Amino acid sequence: MSHEKPPRPDDEVRHSSVTVASLVAMPGLGLVVRAGETALERPVRWVHTSELDDPVPYLEGGELLLTTGLKLGKGKEKLRQYVHRLADAGVAGLGIGVGLTYDEVPQTLIEAAAERSLPLLEVPQPTPFIAISKAVTAALAAEQYKAVSTSFEAQEELTRAALGKDGTAAVVARLAARLGGWAALYDATGGVVVAAPDWAARRAGRLRPEVERLRGQSAPASMALQGDTPDTQDYVVLQSLGADRRARGFLAVGTEDRLTSGERYVVNAAVALLTLTLERSRDLRRAEDRMRTALLRLVLAGETVIAKEVAGALLGGLPQGPVRVLMAEGNALAELGDRAEQAAARSGEPLLLAPEGERLVLVAVDGGMVHQACTDLAVDLDTVAIGISSPTTLESAGSAAAEAERALAVALRSGRRSVDHAEVGAGSLLPLLGEEAVQAFAEGLLRPLREHDRTSRGDLEASLRAWLSRHGQWDAAAADLGVHRHTLRYRMRRVEELLGRTLDDADVRMELWMALRASGE
Repeated sequence: MSHEKPPRPDDEVRHSSVTVASLVAMPGLGLVVRAGETALERPVRWVHTSELDDPVPYLEGGELLLTTGLKLGKGKEKLRQYVHRLADAGVAGLGIGVGLTYDEVPQTLIEAAAERSLPLLEVPQPTPFIAISKAVTAALAAEQYKAVSTSFEAQEELTRAALGKDGTAAVVARLAARLGGWAALYDATGGVVVAAPDWAARRAGRLRPEVERLRGQSAPASMALQGDTPDTQDYVVLQSLGADRRARGFLAVGTEDRLTSGERYVVNAAVALLTLTLERSRDLRRAEDRMRTALLRLVLAGETVIAKEVAGALLGGLPQGPVRVLMAEGNALAELGDRAEQAAARSGEPLLLAPEGERLVLVAVDGGMVHQACTDLAVDLDTVAIGISSPTTLESAGSAAAEAERALAVALRSGRRSVDHAEVGAGSLLPLLGEEAVQAFAEGLLRPLREHDRTSRGDLEASLRAWLSRHGQWDAAAADLGVHRHTLRYRMRRVEELLGRTLDDADVRMELWMALRASGE
């Protein structure tokens, strides 16, 4: 896809019924075509009268220029250059009033206009230029009134669609039909929610990179694109949806040509309706989240009988049999929640999912599709971490939540995306911890001993390692070091003094042993 160029003046009126041909067809004007017959369908956006030999600086393009040729004279080269300048300026046509400067349209003008395919009209003397201006003004006003009326009708139609069943899908379908193209609605993550007609889903999916770029901008934001392959020569407008700076979704519309002002009005109406629908859905989701959180707290407190009664009406039931508690933290919780709910819908698995502070907590069937979908997504994303409990019953979900929280803590410290509590409870903890964090911990804890060993006699770090490896057995550790046990006792007292800790504390011994293991020396 490539970015769209700014619209040309004739883009605004490309569907306009006010064309050079329609003016020629008006019997009261008596206009006669002298050249440019193949370009008579050019839209006329205005009528401009000028007797200047170079009116181009005062033109915008799309005008029907009327002149008597008062200052043009009959010089062939001057007449040719005059026509070429007008053609380059993008005028819709040139009208030459006869009976004053010219008795008839000069042949040089006819030849030059034919060369540039510029409609050249002869305006008979009885027809005043003001009559042509009035005819165009009236036609444009009628067309504008029709466009406004059509836009209001479209807005009413979209509003009725929004209020009906499957409101968002209905709005997208009606919008596509109104534009004679296609439309698609994306969720906040950039996934296609609905597209119309059905074939547009694949077309909309190819816009994912552009939607991702729009996601990175503060709402409201929009982007205009033009297809650059043979099968995508459509014009696409992407628009973010949402009432605040965070986009709640995105709308894409594709048409064969650029949107007219009336069509843009219809698109804006659809954007407003979809935004209201998304905001209403967000408010409803917030209320549901509060209910789910209350239900989760009942489950974790062991009040499963009450929780099952409430969940029967709210969720259709709670997970049965072996379950797992998953606890997630990060910047992609919304995407994780959506993926979990989609997996539950496809598999028919009961699921309890609720926000808890800055975290998302899920109670899911052990080994089910939800469990698998969440762990798979955690691998794909680098902005979320998940802690997973051991398999348990729903009645023991409170204990499982504590396990999931401990596993999540390990995942966050180690930089891993997913940690199962079984990994925390078996083997060494060191592989689960982040290397940088462990090294910093070891360096900070052992620094006093290492500074001592560099400047004084007595290898305190090696002595501590030997003593801990022998579980505090003085004789065995002293033998390993080749020193007397009294010497070793002195060294351990010195270790306590330097560290400011007592080796009688099991937690202190564990931390020191982990630091020594992490140092690898």
